[in-house]
Amino acid sequence: MNLIKVFSLILVNIIVTIILINYYLPHSPQPVRVSPDQTYQLSTDERELVDLVQQVNPAVLSIIVSQDVPVYEQFLREFGPFGFRVPDRREVGTQERQVGSGSGFVVSADGLVITNRHVVNVSDAEYVGIDSEGNQYELELIERDSMLDIAVLRIVDAPADIVFLEFGDSDQLQLGQSVVAIGNALGEFSNSVSTGIVSGLSRSIVAGSGMGDTELLENVIQTDAAINPGNSGGPLLNLAGQVVGVNVAVAQGSENIAFSIPANAVQSIVTSISETGRIVRPYLGVRYIMVNEVIAEEFDLSTTSGVLVIGSGDGFAVDPASPAAQAGIREGDVIVSINGEDITDTNSLASVIRSRNVGDMVELEVVRNGEEINVMVELAEFETE
Repeated sequence: MNLIKVFSLILVNIIVTIILINYYLPHSPQPVRVSPDQTYQLSTDERELVDLVQQVNPAVLSIIVSQDVPVYEQFLREFGPFGFRVPDRREVGTQERQVGSGSGFVVSADGLVITNRHVVNVSDAEYVGIDSEGNQYELELIERDSMLDIAVLRIVDAPADIVFLEFGDSDQLQLGQSVVAIGNALGEFSNSVSTGIVSGLSRSIVAGSGMGDTELLENVIQTDAAINPGNSGGPLLNLAGQVVGVNVAVAQGSENIAFSIPANAVQSIVTSISETGRIVRPYLGVRYIMVNEVIAEEFDLSTTSGVLVIGSGDGFAVDPASPAAQAGIREGDVIVSINGEDITDTNSLASVIRSRNVGDMVELEVVRNGEEINVMVELAEFETE
């Protein structure tokens, strides 16, 4: 009996020890078992985003740029009096090859397509748009904008049920507002979707093509939505599915810094193409530099704001045939404001003029030889490339 009691006590101690160990030792989380008749339900926010993408995706195109390029073959050419043969090559014809790619989107029922100018800046090329279903459309180039990195194409024989996007008011964008970017990421992942927020407004950047070409882009939208090479020309959308920007550039060597051209600037181009078949834009006709304390001291100016009308190299300061010349604007004038709107680093002269229409009368506040004068100018049409 004593032996039985001893074994019983040992067994009890073992059981108690196991219970205590299981109680005090940390436990790995166990997966929640879902029965076969249950499925994951999207949250309201997820459902709205999925619905938005499904609605707008058919209007976003991957743009393929093709061109006839020379085809060469290798051969041995006899050289010298002793019949030496040296390697050489000769052209044996041409072959159509892809030379570029990017993104674009349809903006009208008759098939107008917006993209970046640098996407379709190849001479004698053919352009094809591919939608999210794999349908291919022949695209004809309508016009490249010489002032903004924007180009307009049209789908040849666009189907009657073509899906197109609407523009939103980019002037109403707010910091922190959610946005969606769609495009042909890296030129091979078509209709890639990324989300983010508006990180900055009214930025000015110098964008480069990687081939030595650069241009100043003003008043662009900064976003942290993932945008990569190949996304150029794709839409930046608000959560109502409206286009608020055209994706144009990324900051090299950094993460989550990308830029888009505001929709309001692009919409005016589309309106102009629809009404006239070309881009109609007003211009003033002056070359200038921004005025700051350094420039004011160097040129002995009485103001530290606005823009100084000045020539560049052999170029004119005031175009002789321009509205500025007709209104009497001279080299050395400082244009401080237009219709009371101050000219600043973030509100440039070019962007203020672009927001007006051909034929508009505008009042320039000008500082000339230290005196303030007001000059009335009628804006004329800028001749695009």
